[in-house]
Amino acid sequence: MREPERLGALPGSRGCPGMRSRGGARLKAIVWLLIVGSGIYVGAKVVPIYFANYQLQDKMQTEARFAMVNHRTNEEVRDVIYREIQDRDIPARREDIHVESSQRGVQIRVDYTVTVDLRVYQLNMHFTPSVESNAL
Repeated sequence: MREPERLGALPGSRGCPGMRSRGGARLKAIVWLLIVGSGIYVGAKVVPIYFANYQLQDKMQTEARFAMVNHRTNEEVRDVIYREIQDRDIPARREDIHVESSQRGVQIRVDYTVTVDLRVYQLNMHFTPSVESNAL
């Protein structure tokens, strides 16, 4: 006597009909965990770089604002910004810092690129923070 066919079962299988869907759900959960884990990994690598750039830009704004009042030369301003760059481990050279002062105010620009190793991809992040302060 022949056994009746079950709905959703593979021909010749004696397993439960829901077994295939549970395997698919497990695979789906693993894929989502990989995606979320990758996002956290990339975020842990990239967010500190953006934060260091934000802190550099804040220091540049402060220096531009007070450079005229404190009668600092372009070289003195460049030295202060370069020390901040070294403190933040930003891969910029002293030559990448451009300071221009005039009667109208002070402008500071820095141009640098950070390479982030993501194990499977090298991400190049280019930053050009620039601030300008008008004379008081």
